[in-house]
Amino acid sequence: MKKDHSSDGRRDGRTDTGGGAGGTPMGAAAARAGGPATGLAGVARAALVPLLAAAVTLGGLGAWTLSGAAARPATVTVDDARILLPFGADDTAAFFRIRNTGDVADELVDVDVPDAGGTMLSRTVVERGAGSMRMLTSVPVPAGGTLEMSPHGLDVMVVRPPRLRLGERLPVTLRFRESGAVRVEALVVRAGSGAG
Repeated sequence: MKKDHSSDGRRDGRTDTGGGAGGTPMGAAAARAGGPATGLAGVARAALVPLLAAAVTLGGLGAWTLSGAAARPATVTVDDARILLPFGADDTAAFFRIRNTGDVADELVDVDVPDAGGTMLSRTVVERGAGSMRMLTSVPVPAGGTLEMSPHGLDVMVVRPPRLRLGERLPVTLRFRESGAVRVEALVVRAGSGAG
């Protein structure tokens, strides 16, 4: 019967982890062979590249915004809302002051007056001494500007208005292409009483 000599005093490269003359520590051997030690460093470097790219991009966007190059969106406010007290069942007109504090132009595209037969944007045009009304599909509201409506220029024609009483307030919704719906209350006034 043969005796197994693998556990005697001789060094065996397959089992020695001590690092003597006949063997190598496993960590050093793995590093030379491109094992786990090198692999982790490569993974860390690969993960760092997209993180650095994101940081540079965010830094650039922040500087761009702080420099004022980023445009503020259109932001409209509506005040001085008035609607003329109609004579009997006549159509009437409404007027508004519209301010756009944004850096982007906007556009008034519709006005809704509850219980009215409809509304139309219109502009009074004088040609050869005679005034006429021109219907409009929309009205621009300039960036950083004010759109002022009046009986002698731009107004909102209200067809078959609801029954109105002097001094009451009528809810009205103005719709803008960029800013969406803006709700206001229009004061019912007599024609010629500060409506021009």
